[in-house]
Amino acid sequence: MTPQTKTNSFRTFNAILWRDTFVTGRELPSFLAQVIIQPFFILFIFAKVLGDIGYVQGDFAQVLLPGIIAMNGFLGALQNTTLPLVLDFSWTREIEDRLLAPIPIPAVAVEKIVFGAIRGLLSALLMVPVGFIMLDVSWPLAGIPGALLIIVLGTLAGASVGMVIGTAVSPRRINVMFAVILTPLLFTGSAQFPWTELDNLRWFQIICALNPLTYVSEGMRAELAPGVPHIPFVICLTVLTVATVGFGLLGMRGFMKRALD
Repeated sequence: MTPQTKTNSFRTFNAILWRDTFVTGRELPSFLAQVIIQPFFILFIFAKVLGDIGYVQGDFAQVLLPGIIAMNGFLGALQNTTLPLVLDFSWTREIEDRLLAPIPIPAVAVEKIVFGAIRGLLSALLMVPVGFIMLDVSWPLAGIPGALLIIVLGTLAGASVGMVIGTAVSPRRINVMFAVILTPLLFTGSAQFPWTELDNLRWFQIICALNPLTYVSEGMRAELAPGVPHIPFVICLTVLTVATVGFGLLGMRGFMKRALD
């Protein structure tokens, strides 16, 4: 590939990414409803209501908020990669327009992952002001750069998992997929509890350790709530990097197979 071709491919990649981002802006009300309503009520019920009536400890909000931000980022990226892929490869065949663009086919898959991660990152960041308005929490300023790094890696990992699911599940089974895959990911990702406190539930702790979301939640707590027991930050970074690369390659393989069929 010549330098000129690389430059043209890069420009085309950016143009496609900008087009998808622009469409998100036009769909902002529905996007906000999708990414805020569920985590808002989780925070409200589990931290605010149960905290005010004394069913959870007062510092539970400090544990829960980083986990909910992690959950919103990871699952937001996963859903915003999976659903467009399922639709693109179904009856609309919109993916054919993307494949005709003057960029390599793998770059089309990468753009899908990057765009899903961007929407996941927005989903995570939107929960920060919501959480601070609703709950009495405080974060150390020194932990914010590390938390941003974790959430970026977490959204890329979520989008990579979404690429695998989106290229493996047929449109007819998409509703079943959300019940069978998304719900277990939601409740085994340590978003609502510290993973290290599961020693007495070893079988469940092992299941949670297999979920990449666990390392996003624990990495966020390591930086934003260091007083809470957590998995070491370096381990979280390492696992999320491996998950992003591994699921990304697997998803791109599935994308290439579907695209060339």
